Amino acid sequence: MNRLTKAAVVALALATTAAPLAAQAQSREDYREWRQERREDRRDRRDDHREWREDRREDRRDWREDRRDDRRDYRHDRRHDRWDRNNRDWWRGRPEFRDYRGARNGYWYAPGRGYYRVEPRYHDYRWRQGGYLPSAYRGYYVDDPYYYGLRPAPRGYRYVHANNDILLIAVASGLIASVLHDIY
Repeated sequence: MNRLTKAAVVALALATTAAPLAAQAQSREDYREWRQERREDRRDRRDDHREWREDRREDRRDWREDRRDDRRDYRHDRRHDRWDRNNRDWWRGRPEFRDYRGARNGYWYAPGRGYYRVEPRYHDYRWRQGGYLPSAYRGYYVDDPYYYGLRPAPRGYRYVHANNDILLIAVASGLIASVLHDIY
């Protein structure tokens, strides 16, 4: 081979190997920049997430504080909204008495639950302390004993609507501990 041919072959070999190496060097630099951008993006996302969590924490604090205030207001409002034995129409306008239409033969009324059928022998029954409330009628709990000026029921006892009376009964046995007659 002559010198010119050898030089051409060497030049061609150098050109074919140098171009990919230069391209590879360029792609390495691009890859470094890309990785750096990804790191920065991750940092930004982390910061955004941190800010979001802090905002959420503040929202929860505000919500809890608002609820606390609402409960205080509700308790304060309910203190003045009590049952009055001397007022025969005390129940009018209360939402739980929306369906109440007076006494019905063979039925009792439980505020917020409506009328329910009772056995004829219990229709005009006069409940007494020491007696037992049948199990069929133990589920009509008083939702707001504070409205009637009642203390909280002791553990194992509940206030129950029975006819137009409120009974404090032992949940397990139905034993009547106290009676509040003629509520409505």
